[in-house]
Amino acid sequence: MSEQTLTLRPAQREDVGTILELIRLLAEYEHMTDQVVATEALLAETLFDKRQAEVLLAELDGQSVGMALFFHNYSTFLGRGGLYLEDLFVRSEYRGRGFGKQILQRLAQIAVERGCGRMEWACLDWNAPSIGFYRSLGAQPMDEWTVYRLTGDTLAAVAGNAGKKAGDGTY
Repeated sequence: MSEQTLTLRPAQREDVGTILELIRLLAEYEHMTDQVVATEALLAETLFDKRQAEVLLAELDGQSVGMALFFHNYSTFLGRGGLYLEDLFVRSEYRGRGFGKQILQRLAQIAVERGCGRMEWACLDWNAPSIGFYRSLGAQPMDEWTVYRLTGDTLAAVAGNAGKKAGDGTY
């Protein structure tokens, strides 16, 4: 069996179908398929027109293996930007072959190249395989922090725009 080389590349607009497929597979893995409302059109707008996030695609012999979706955040304490990994996903049939590690290594390189002070992400508490993987890389959990979230009607109410959906206005 010949050794196959994983290719990591920035996603392009024509990849939105693949990105959405991987998002749906991730949601299935995380038991959250009912929460996926993304569409190809919305991904094209937010990823390529508005550039709200970036996607790194992993391919093996031209076939989609996985992806990382990330964006920049900012640390006031460091006075520098950071790289926030929103989603890392490798198709089940390709897990255990080091592809997730290669994707994270490339993201770390991107963070260093861009002068980021840190790279961080969240992981579901029940996801023992991922937690073990992240710890094996030296990543440390931030146990003292709790993530909070506003969405939908609650977000609109806090914004003072009851009944408006997020994204309906400009900053």
